[in-house]
Amino acid sequence: MVLTDYIGYLAAVLGTIAWIPQVLKSWRTRDTKSLSLFTNLFILTTMVLWLTYGIILGAWPLILANIFSILLLGSIVIAKLIFK
Repeated sequence: MVLTDYIGYLAAVLGTIAWIPQVLKSWRTRDTKSLSLFTNLFILTTMVLWLTYGIILGAWPLILANIFSILLLGSIVIAKLIFK
């Protein structure tokens, strides 16, 4: 593994971890009024595109980060739709 792979994996871990507090807060408090559905859907679409790009390139840091981020952000979108 080369340095660029380590940088990619570190970015993937940090970028994915960043969503966890918002997911936990959304589900614990059931308060999503301050969250923008449009913005979250826009970011979710971006992640799907990054995942597709990562798959095309075979870039595992992009693939793994975006799979986990899609799951986390998807749960925020679901919370937003349920709890309005």
